Amino acid sequence: MLDNLTQRLSRVMKTLRGEARLTEANIAEALREVRLALLEADVALPAIKALIASVKEKAVGEDVIGSLSPGQALIGVVHRELTLLMGDAHSGLNLATQPPAVVLMAGLQGAGKTTTVGKLAKLLRETQKKKVLVVSCDIYRPAAIAQLQTVAEQAGVDFFPSLPTDKPVDIARNAVDWARRHYHDVLLVDTAGRLAIDESMMKEIAELHAAIGPIETLFVVDAMMGQDAINTAKAFGEALPLTGVILTKLDGDARGGAALSVRHVTGRPIKYAGVGEKLTGLEAFHPERMASRILGMGDVLSLIEEAKKGIDEQKAVEFARKLKSGKGFDLNDFKEQIGQMRKMGGLSSMMEKLPAQFAQAASQMPAGSEEKAIGRIEGIINSMTPTERNRPELLKASRKRRIAVGAGVQVQEVNRLLKQFEQTQKMMKQFSSGGMAKLMRGMKGMLPGMR
Repeated sequence: MLDNLTQRLSRVMKTLRGEARLTEANIAEALREVRLALLEADVALPAIKALIASVKEKAVGEDVIGSLSPGQALIGVVHRELTLLMGDAHSGLNLATQPPAVVLMAGLQGAGKTTTVGKLAKLLRETQKKKVLVVSCDIYRPAAIAQLQTVAEQAGVDFFPSLPTDKPVDIARNAVDWARRHYHDVLLVDTAGRLAIDESMMKEIAELHAAIGPIETLFVVDAMMGQDAINTAKAFGEALPLTGVILTKLDGDARGGAALSVRHVTGRPIKYAGVGEKLTGLEAFHPERMASRILGMGDVLSLIEEAKKGIDEQKAVEFARKLKSGKGFDLNDFKEQIGQMRKMGGLSSMMEKLPAQFAQAASQMPAGSEEKAIGRIEGIINSMTPTERNRPELLKASRKRRIAVGAGVQVQEVNRLLKQFEQTQKMMKQFSSGGMAKLMRGMKGMLPGMR
């Protein structure tokens, strides 16, 4: 989503090469370009003004220390101010109350509230071991209640049934009572949305808030809405005492201005970001990490966290042993590593969190090609015998033809896979012998667009 902004800001920093220090004269043009980049990204004008003024105040006169270029020094200032604009530090849910902790979800129709309820419920159940109950107070949208029930089943949490003929306030009160009597830790309340803000909607959600007294009132906003997201956030912020924001569709192809604006407009922290349609696609929002991604520095910490969630520890220990010895890495391991990568959201998801020069490679891959390629590799390996997987050197012409027929591919695809495997095997040996620089050069040779 933020690729265009990242590219524009990178070009801005390059204009400051060769200067000895940051002065009002040499950053004026750079800040003009930063302003244009933010406007193109659909960031709200008040947020842009605040950011530019703050960067200008703190950047002028800053010394360029050691090996830092003026561009790098300015990046440091912009990074700090972008982080502050989005909220300084991660703010988690406050569930410190007598159970059940009630969380009210508000937002427009189509923002992804119901799916986000399921994602949040799954996250609380799996990471905090909470007993979660969900309820829908949306009596207007057809099948809204049935949709939440399906999502609750997929998330593995409890669902409180309701009917379209019930009143939203009664549904919410009954759900709170049920959660209290059945010892639930958290109750997530999904509310009705509209296509646009209207008086009846705001009145209803204000009544719901007064009736159940939630400890958290979260505004769910579509990150692809641009300036409209800001107006909506302001309206909900005036009607409800919001405690936080959840950005959805942050992996979409819009310009990403909402991520930089909504905190400034509402004064409330962005707590989570939705990425992808799966129920595992909800990440804690870290302003510092997001600022790093916007400036092309990557988000390796989030990548490590994704790896911890997706990787089987026992298998990881076994793989580490093989890596250390530099022996025994076979096609079974190759297939296992590809499967782990898929669990982490695939290559493109991983690349987005790496620094800009790596992320560029993912952007050059055609949409959908990654999943097809992974499926093709798994199909080819599955067509091999256990002996062939353990000893790839046995794969001569006749065996390759048999494998290609079994996998439904051309022999060239089998040869390509074996070449990729050999490259990976070499990289593993380099890593086991401490050659990190060689390993990184090997990665550049394997990925398109990286030199």
